[in-house]
Amino acid sequence: MISVIIPALNEELALPRTLASVAAQDWPHEIIVSDGGSTDCTLAVAQETGVQWLRAPRGRGAQMNAGARLAHGEWLLFLHADTCLPDGALQAIRSLPPHVEAGCFHQAFSAEHPLLRVVSRLHNWRCKRTHIIYGDQAMFVRRRVFEALRGFPETDLEDVKFSEQLRQHTVPVMLSATVATDARKFLKHGILRSTGRIVLLLLSHRYKRPLLGRRFFDAVR
Repeated sequence: MISVIIPALNEELALPRTLASVAAQDWPHEIIVSDGGSTDCTLAVAQETGVQWLRAPRGRGAQMNAGARLAHGEWLLFLHADTCLPDGALQAIRSLPPHVEAGCFHQAFSAEHPLLRVVSRLHNWRCKRTHIIYGDQAMFVRRRVFEALRGFPETDLEDVKFSEQLRQHTVPVMLSATVATDARKFLKHGILRSTGRIVLLLLSHRYKRPLLGRRFFDAVR
C-alpha cells in the first residue's frame, strides 16, 4: 500500500481536485490530510470524502511528519494540496525495483503560459542534475528511509533540506509522468518575480545567509 500524505492550510478550493486525482488511482492506497489550522472548509472537504485527517502544528514539515506517523504504507507520497497526480502514478511507484528508495515526478503548471513552461523545464532539469526535489514534484520515499532520516526538518525549505539529507543516502529517481501544480501564486505575484524569489531563497540557503525572497511563501488561495 502507498500512503498519500497531503499537508493543507485553507485549501478548500484546490483540495477537491487533488483528492479526486488520488482517488482515481488504480492501486491500494490511503489518504491522510494533515491540516495546519485551516479557518475555511478544508477539513469539511476531507471529512466529506471520507479520507483520514488530523490537525497538526502549522508548517509543511511538521504537518507532513504528523501525517507520516499515522501512515501504514511501505511508500510515503507527500503531495501538496494544490497538486494533482496523473493517471497511473501510484502503479508507477509500486512498480519500481527494490533498490529504488525515493523519487519524484516531472512537474508542470495547471495554466498554459510560455514562461510557466520554461520554469517547469528548468525546474525538472535542475532536479535531474542536483537530485534536490521540490515539494510540488510529489516526493515519495520508502518508509524505512524516511524514518532513518527522522523526517522533514520543521523549518522553511523543508523539501530542499530533506532532499539534501536524502541524496546522501540514495539517488532518487524521477518518473516520466507529470504532476500538475496550481499556477495561482505565479500568476498573481508574477512569473518572473516568483521565479526570482525562488532563486533568492536557494542562494540564501546555499550560502547560509538569512533567507531573501521570503514573500514567495505568502499564501495565495
